[in-house]
Amino acid sequence: MQFIKDFFISLNDILLKMTWLEDLANQLLLRLFKLDQSSYLFKSLSFFIYDVIKIFILLSVLIYLSSYIQSHFTPEKTKKILTKFKGIPGNIIGALLGTVTPFCSCSSIPIFIGFTKAGLPIGVTFSFLISSPLVDLASVILLASIFNWNIALLYVLVGLVIAVIGGTLIDKFHMEKHVEAFVMEGVNQETSDDGVEIELTRKDRHLYAITQVKEIIRKVWLYILIGVGIGAVIHGYIPQSFIEKVLGDENPFSVIIATIVGIPMYADIFGTLPIAEALVLKGVGIGTVLAFMMAVTALSLPSVILLKKVVKPKLLFMFVGIVTAGIIITGYLFNIFGNMFI
Repeated sequence: MQFIKDFFISLNDILLKMTWLEDLANQLLLRLFKLDQSSYLFKSLSFFIYDVIKIFILLSVLIYLSSYIQSHFTPEKTKKILTKFKGIPGNIIGALLGTVTPFCSCSSIPIFIGFTKAGLPIGVTFSFLISSPLVDLASVILLASIFNWNIALLYVLVGLVIAVIGGTLIDKFHMEKHVEAFVMEGVNQETSDDGVEIELTRKDRHLYAITQVKEIIRKVWLYILIGVGIGAVIHGYIPQSFIEKVLGDENPFSVIIATIVGIPMYADIFGTLPIAEALVLKGVGIGTVLAFMMAVTALSLPSVILLKKVVKPKLLFMFVGIVTAGIIITGYLFNIFGNMFI
């Protein structure tokens, strides 16, 4: 049994954590640039080279695989699935579909409008809206490459719980009246499908996945470089004592600070992962790091501004309040119990 466990740990280190790549980056810096291995510059450059290459390799492979799966879930097909479920089951299905659909926090807003116009319950659409940017297939594997599979899967579970609770509460309080009138126009009207949905071939799905890899890399490469750059500075230059003082377990407000800092940022989970990795290496609690990541992905300022255009203030405040409370509670729970899963 121990042999099997060690085998999978080794496999994880080789394929996901890519420890061999870190060793290669270190050897490159030592031999070509003759840098002192204990210097701040060496630590920062090693982190930067290793993380940039690792993230782009993993991202390309994972986007291809997840996009191939996502090619089965067009917005139209997703809408058809969601119309079959109501209440909490509908919220659960909405949250689950959010994990396998390729929509970030900003692009989820137009999908939200389309779903609302199609007459889907407000709770189901908000469960989808919360989970879609918060959890996706690629981010799960990337999380496992930094932490481990236990933490990655718990992150998914928590994201789904927040999405289901958020959608359920919004539905129970009948918040559909706080959606802007232009969004509600046409709701519950009969619609018909004049065309036949085209079934994609394997070649079509392959081409779609390749296109998604190119498009997503083109959109996120700068954020990844910025995120890795920030992570490299944190890893190499910012003293561990300072990080621990601000975001360490000894500070009872660390999770709240991380959440507040994350909200104004505009990035997806791929840009925040290098920062998260650097914070973990500096001794920051897992809960605090995950709270930061969730705040950036689920409550980024641009997505909140876009959402403000389609919902009234009361519903917007409720949405932000539910998600913020869920993130903060999650952060503290992970800080308390997270070590059990490391």
